[in-house]
Amino acid sequence: MTHEPTVPSRSSEVLPAVTAFTETFGRQPDGVWAAPGRVNVIGEHTDYNDGFVLPMALPQGVRAAAGRTPGAQVRVLSLQETGDPVTLELGTRPGEVAGWAAYVAGVVWSLRSAGHDVGGVDLVVDGDVPAGAGLSSSAALECAVAGALNDLFELGVEPTELARLAQRAENDFVGMPCGVMDQMASVNCREGHVLFLDTRSLLTEHVPFDPARHGRTLLVIDTRAPHRLVDGEYAKRRAACEAAAAALGVPALRDVALDDLPTALSRVDGEEQRRRVRHVVTENARVSDTVRRLRDGDLDGIGPLLTASHASLRDDYEVTVGELDTAVEAALSAGALGARMTGGGFGGCVIALVPDDRADTVFDAVRTAFADSGYTEPSAFTATPAPGARRIR
Repeated sequence: MTHEPTVPSRSSEVLPAVTAFTETFGRQPDGVWAAPGRVNVIGEHTDYNDGFVLPMALPQGVRAAAGRTPGAQVRVLSLQETGDPVTLELGTRPGEVAGWAAYVAGVVWSLRSAGHDVGGVDLVVDGDVPAGAGLSSSAALECAVAGALNDLFELGVEPTELARLAQRAENDFVGMPCGVMDQMASVNCREGHVLFLDTRSLLTEHVPFDPARHGRTLLVIDTRAPHRLVDGEYAKRRAACEAAAAALGVPALRDVALDDLPTALSRVDGEEQRRRVRHVVTENARVSDTVRRLRDGDLDGIGPLLTASHASLRDDYEVTVGELDTAVEAALSAGALGARMTGGGFGGCVIALVPDDRADTVFDAVRTAFADSGYTEPSAFTATPAPGARRIR
């Protein structure tokens, strides 16, 4: 497929950030750190309900070339933005920085607030995760920076705690009430596996996932519909779930068993809140079923679960848009074994599990459907499970 990107080699991956660092700051960086974006195979809007998720890391991610400085400032340049480096004081607090630099400032603030001695640092960040596609470009940025600071200042923060601190940066500094899935995936994923994560205990299991061995492709279709979550819709759904849990007398909707769903629904006020509860409870069950099938080597068996997840996100959680629904319908009609939106919704990407020999046909069908609907032309690439955050130079 001509729409599949080339994954860069390590040398070409780090070169732009290193070159820009040298040109901007007049010296070589102390190192380069990388963190991946992620695609969630199944388990959407369950993470902030203490539920189960099944993400995998992508080859696309963020690289951070970094070097310590003797001062009390953070200077950061993004190769995806125009203009000079942004200068931040180490004492910068929530509300004092906007835009992409807030994610960097938030990581510094989160680490320092937790008692870690982070000093002055220069950074150049370079990424190839499509922004706004629901593939966690923000978590990749946070985790690349967090990994760099952890090593540079010898903080000794373990990976799971580093993910928590990166999540806090996004929650409390940027103002996006996301769960911990994106940061845990970016830090902890393993090549050739999906990450089965219990978001309450943060216990993980690496489940083998190799579609190519089965003659299958996991196609990620970027609908190019802008993916916007800080506008309040995400927060509204989280609040509805928390209110429903309180009404049911449980810590979180994760504590409602599938068999108890009918009773739970009868105790929740309002049809909208009942739909939100039904999605979370059934989605947790679909994650568990997906993991069981993957353990048994039944890759094709997860297809209907993906499709059922999308229907639930469309009808019960109401986070799809026309582009997402059109992509799923076209993919299924062209031979996909299963398809669903992935990410927070309101735009972003769709994943489709397809036989290798149908990948081009499926994408062509989606592209035709978009043209017929007057939507922006989509793009697509094959997703392969990549490693998590690490130092690469």
